[in-house]
Amino acid sequence: MLAIKQAELDKMHKRQVEQLEVVAGLKADDAKAQLIESLKAEAKSEAMVLIKDIVEEAKMNANKEAKKVVIQTIQRVATEHAIENSVSVFNIDSDEVKGRIIGREGRNIRALEAATGVDINIDDTPDAIVLSCFDPVRREIARLSLHQLVSDGRIHPARIEEVVTKVKKQLEEEIVETGKRTCIDLGIHGLHPELIRMVGRMKYRSSYGQNLLQHSREVANLCGIMASELGLNAKTAKRAGLLHDIGKVPDDEPELPHAILGMKIAEKYKEKPDVCNAIGAHHDEIEMTSMISPIIQVCDAISGARPGARREILESYTKRLRDLETLALSYPGVSNTYAIQAGRELRVIVESEKVTDEQAHTLSYEISQKIQNEMTYPGQVKITVIRETRAVNYAK
Repeated sequence: MLAIKQAELDKMHKRQVEQLEVVAGLKADDAKAQLIESLKAEAKSEAMVLIKDIVEEAKMNANKEAKKVVIQTIQRVATEHAIENSVSVFNIDSDEVKGRIIGREGRNIRALEAATGVDINIDDTPDAIVLSCFDPVRREIARLSLHQLVSDGRIHPARIEEVVTKVKKQLEEEIVETGKRTCIDLGIHGLHPELIRMVGRMKYRSSYGQNLLQHSREVANLCGIMASELGLNAKTAKRAGLLHDIGKVPDDEPELPHAILGMKIAEKYKEKPDVCNAIGAHHDEIEMTSMISPIIQVCDAISGARPGARREILESYTKRLRDLETLALSYPGVSNTYAIQAGRELRVIVESEKVTDEQAHTLSYEISQKIQNEMTYPGQVKITVIRETRAVNYAK
């Protein structure tokens, strides 16, 4: 009975489909295909709208998240402002000590200068001796040697050479100790002994007046925090951050950018490829191949660009700003130029009668290219061209 009913139902359904096909002028399979195509197109359209919204939202959130990570990173690292000069001052108790340091006919001071490679100025300041040298290691050797000689009381050329040799050895040991202590503080293990020694030598190097060891420690801490915020390997990031400026340390500096030299040194002492790439790419000299590399670049910029972190000689600083303004003034239609933000931005004011809006865009690009090709500057310079139209009348 049930089977008969089912057969009747199937017949009715088939008849109904046939009637519909006649009315629509379409086969059932064709209608199905058309319906699927129509639904597909509609789904695609809706998906595209959805994707666009998602992308826009992701961009907004990414920008917000990036800012949040950078701000958190900066806030969580306590920094100090370290300034390195090319001069050390050694205080003395009396002019009698000064006389003993000079020696008969200046033989002691000549022996000390010859042994240390430092200029010693006795007469410039009362109760003080000024040690002048571009190399902080040599300056420190001279300062410690003088301290030992004055404490001991025996000052003569043979004794000076003996003390300087002894102090050099002590300083070398202290450099290694500083390197080890830095690695322990940052939780970095398995560094090659020669790299540890180079980290220690950073204490006696500076970059734009910023102590190199302090800068590298700061970058390492920033990198560790930023990497952990982004879910990357914080230890690898710290390691790369500490070693990123290792190319500034060697005395025999070949004609290579410090980033490339640092990468070669790291490769020589069997550092991981990610670390080597991060060191070599932090000034865009080579292509970045790992996620750690942009973090090192960002943290290096955060540490170096912080107000007060670095300084330049006043004359070279003012000359650079003057050169920026003069370069922009050389273009036709430019009425005024102002270098602001410590030379990181150049405002160019043009005459609206002589320069159109389209020409203002071109002018901005041309000035940026000329600065890039002809000038030396830290970081980047933003060029803003301002074109203003004023209509002025008077009511009398």
